[in-house]
Amino acid sequence: MANPRDVIPARVLGAAVAAVMACGACVPTAETGFEPRSPGGAIEGAYEAPSPPPRAEVQDGNATWYGAAFAGRKTASGEPFNPLALTAAHRTLPFGTWVEVTRVDTGATVRVRITDRGPYGTPSQHRIIDLSRGAAERIDLVKSGVTRVELRVVEGP
Repeated sequence: MANPRDVIPARVLGAAVAAVMACGACVPTAETGFEPRSPGGAIEGAYEAPSPPPRAEVQDGNATWYGAAFAGRKTASGEPFNPLALTAAHRTLPFGTWVEVTRVDTGATVRVRITDRGPYGTPSQHRIIDLSRGAAERIDLVKSGVTRVELRVVEGP
C-alpha cells in the first residue's frame, strides 16, 4: 500500500491538469494523455478560434441607433463603445461578425462589426439591429431614428 504522503491528492492533480489545459500549451491525446502543442511545449502565440463562416441568410426588420449617452461604456464584447465607429448591437450574431446593413427604402448601405448585444424592445417593434451613430449617419438614419433594413453577414469591412 502506498504511503499517503507519496500520493498526489486528487484536488491538487485536478487543479494541475486544469492549469495545463487552460494555458493552451498542451493538447489531449488518446495515447499519451497530453502532448506539447508545439516543439518544446512553447506557446508560439495566443490561440485564436477560427472565424465562423458567413451565413447566407438575410434578416429583415427595423434598425435603430445609439450614441453619445453610451460613449466610453463597455459593450457586451468588452470593447469601449465609440459612437463614431462603424459598429452595431445584435441579439445573436457572434462578436466580431461583419454585417452589411441595407436601408430598404433608399438602398443605402453600411458595413458594421458586431460588438454589443441588443436591440431591446417589444417583439412588435421588429428591431433587429442597433447601429452606432457613425453607422446610422452613413445610411441617413439619425433624424428618423428607425428604418426598415436588410442584414447580410459578410466577410469583412
